[in-house]
Amino acid sequence: MTDSLTIDANATRWSRGDRTGLPLLVLLHGYGSDENDLFGLVPSLPSGIAVASVAAPLTPPWPAPGRSWYPIEGDESRHPDAVTDAGRALLRWLDDAAADAPSVALLGFSQGAAVSLQAMRLDAARFGAIVALSGYASPGDLPGDDALRTSRPRVFWGRGTHDDVIPPVLIDHTAQWLPDHSELTGRVYQGLTHSVSEEELRDVHVFVEKWRDDATA
Repeated sequence: MTDSLTIDANATRWSRGDRTGLPLLVLLHGYGSDENDLFGLVPSLPSGIAVASVAAPLTPPWPAPGRSWYPIEGDESRHPDAVTDAGRALLRWLDDAAADAPSVALLGFSQGAAVSLQAMRLDAARFGAIVALSGYASPGDLPGDDALRTSRPRVFWGRGTHDDVIPPVLIDHTAQWLPDHSELTGRVYQGLTHSVSEEELRDVHVFVEKWRDDATA
């Protein structure tokens, strides 16, 4: 694995032109999607923030559409090192895109959730909050994991009872790992598949609003 992944800054969708002094929420889409997908959540998010929806750096194998953060097929399927590479690429993108933001939060779906949590593990001080929807914490250890038990970054983890996309072993790992390494707000939505519901969006709104208020206090 390498640090050669690059996020195309020109593909990023921004919710507003003037972002001066505003907390920044970064959206990370799932496998086979792109920067346009989660941008549809902007009307459901609190006001008073800037939102950036980024395009993942990889292209899935044909005929899969869209983009991906890391492979989910073959020998490298969901490999923790590949998730780490994607997290580092995100941190490099943030060096330029979020240089003036008073606080940064991440909201990722599926693959994007895994990358969001991995970026938190790589540089927890960079983020005010993490929203992980229908995703998981990658197995394996990273150098900053022990420090998370003390700093306990704020994480919202939402998933559905009928989500059959994320392997159960990864859900079980995440259910044990997150309470030990974060200030966790966990929600399980009855009947929800690998998707986002209106009920979940309401919970996310409250969580993001709290981050915004703390960032601007």
